[in-house]
Amino acid sequence: MHIFTASGVLLGTMALLSLIDNNPVACLLWLGAAMMVDGFDGTLARKYEVKTVLPHFDGSTLDMVIDYLTWAFIPALFIYFFIELPPNFELLSVFIILLSSMFCFCNVDMKSQDNYFVGFPAAWNIAAAYFYILDLPPFITFASIVFLAILTVTKMKFLHPFRVRQFMPLNIAITLLWCACTTSLVLSSPDHTAWALWGWGIASVYFIGMCVWRTAQEAF
Repeated sequence: MHIFTASGVLLGTMALLSLIDNNPVACLLWLGAAMMVDGFDGTLARKYEVKTVLPHFDGSTLDMVIDYLTWAFIPALFIYFFIELPPNFELLSVFIILLSSMFCFCNVDMKSQDNYFVGFPAAWNIAAAYFYILDLPPFITFASIVFLAILTVTKMKFLHPFRVRQFMPLNIAITLLWCACTTSLVLSSPDHTAWALWGWGIASVYFIGMCVWRTAQEAF
């Protein structure tokens, strides 16, 4: 299972090489593949009790290192090179993403008892896909980056579809729908297909709704 987790660094390397080759579509697809590995590796490790087999190897540290690379560092560079930002705000955006992500990965309370993320979980690979597909005005993109970075230090709950037990089958199904639609939209950009846009929109509303609902439960 550790080998499966470690494959994320190979996928991240391919994403970085695609970025260097000026191929944003390939970069997003490699990052998407790394995200899927990250989604399943923890579940498989717990199922096969890898920690008891290799007690001296810290799979959590391995996972964190790869996650920072594929969820924050490479997406930050993707946004710098391929997403239109206000003039002179490009490097600032990268710094905001990388510094806020460090707080996220070092936060010992980054997950609630029911396995929701507490605060924005440095999901900049997902944000990068949204920015690429939506092609927002530069200042709105920058404002979104600042907003997400601020959410990192809040108590807002974010769904982990592979760890939260409540509605888990539905959560995973919606996640797979989102992945399929996102892949289609990235490949068809800028000529988006209607079914993918609808599916993407429905999945996005579902995830936002789950986050707001779970956050409101604790607030009230």
